[in-house]
Amino acid sequence: MEITILAFGIAKDILGGRQIKLPVDESATVGFIKTLLTEQYPDFAKLNSLKLAVNQNYVDDEATVKDRDEIAIIPPVSGG
Repeated sequence: MEITILAFGIAKDILGGRQIKLPVDESATVGFIKTLLTEQYPDFAKLNSLKLAVNQNYVDDEATVKDRDEIAIIPPVSGG
């Protein structure tokens, strides 16, 4: 199956663009996707935290994804 990854902030710089398509297994979890992204883009490991939202809803690492889900990478936010 294929999911869409949307990147924001520093995550967009790491991916080299705002959106990528990622093929994953039917039983893929959010935690697996984080691991896969870190393996393919090692700079993700340098971030203090990384949240993923599935179809505009924050989820935990155990959540499974479905074909054509939209996964948003929410990097750590700084500001003042």
